Amino acid sequence: MAPDQAPPTRVDVVGRLTPEQIEAVTQVVDEATEADGVRPLSEHVMLHLRYGGDEPARNLLLWHGSHLVGYAHLDTTDPVDGPSAEMVVAPATRRQGYGAAIITAALEHAHGPLRLWAHGGLAESALMAEHLGFQRIRVLFQLRRSLFATLPPVVLPDGVTVRTFQPGADDEAWLAVNSRAFASHPEQGHWKLEDLRQRMAEEWFDPAGFFLAEKEIDGDTRLIGFHWTKVHGHRVDEQGHEPIGEVYVVGVDPAAQGMGLGRQLTLVGLQYLRSLGLQQVMLYVDESNVAAIRLYESLGFNRWDTDVLFRHD
Repeated sequence: MAPDQAPPTRVDVVGRLTPEQIEAVTQVVDEATEADGVRPLSEHVMLHLRYGGDEPARNLLLWHGSHLVGYAHLDTTDPVDGPSAEMVVAPATRRQGYGAAIITAALEHAHGPLRLWAHGGLAESALMAEHLGFQRIRVLFQLRRSLFATLPPVVLPDGVTVRTFQPGADDEAWLAVNSRAFASHPEQGHWKLEDLRQRMAEEWFDPAGFFLAEKEIDGDTRLIGFHWTKVHGHRVDEQGHEPIGEVYVVGVDPAAQGMGLGRQLTLVGLQYLRSLGLQQVMLYVDESNVAAIRLYESLGFNRWDTDVLFRHD
């Protein structure tokens, strides 16, 4: 995409999206997903999009005449790492300068250093970001494994029991453990009750696949870890894609680390996903999280795809 080509007619910057705008953006996202084989926006951004967006995040709509040709979500709420953006350009209008135009608009409205996600490791996105002065700062791997392959048995540490999540009753306790387990994580550790409940309202949410590990400590039964699984799709879609399971989030309270609970909770979830008749399971892990990558590779996972985070100073 050459930045010196014809710019779009206009860029609208709005807080909340109208139903018509949501429909237009969703159509562009669906077209890009079909063309690239990977969704251009993260789950977090898709949730914001579905609910119209929340202040002070900004939605950048790039129009050519009456046609939406690009979209960017600009999040300015992170007080530590600063603004971040995710974007998509309609496949039929690529290589016409629209990608560079909407990234430039995001830079202008970020009012400072901007982080930009490129999902799926698409070479064109990486080249465009680097051409505009962005540098790679973070890599997120997608790993996969077959659920037909042998799984080790689950052997829980002494005194640990596992049950499923009870919506409403377990919300606050889970959020507390999640915050401690992911205190240094740039996204997961900042979840609030609203973030949890938005996901619980999604069609894919199923508490039967949300496992909690408990142990009696000083006379109290305490939550010390969890494995939240997810299933993408419920049947073979029009393109022939089978449903796939996901190791959505595995977390262990720092006070309970060192007993191998993370591995056993991962196996609990994998056994459950296999019981549903799924063929494949996926997960996301930071390139820098060497210990987690070793754990997942020891359980038969292999690298499938890559997401890259860029930064413009």
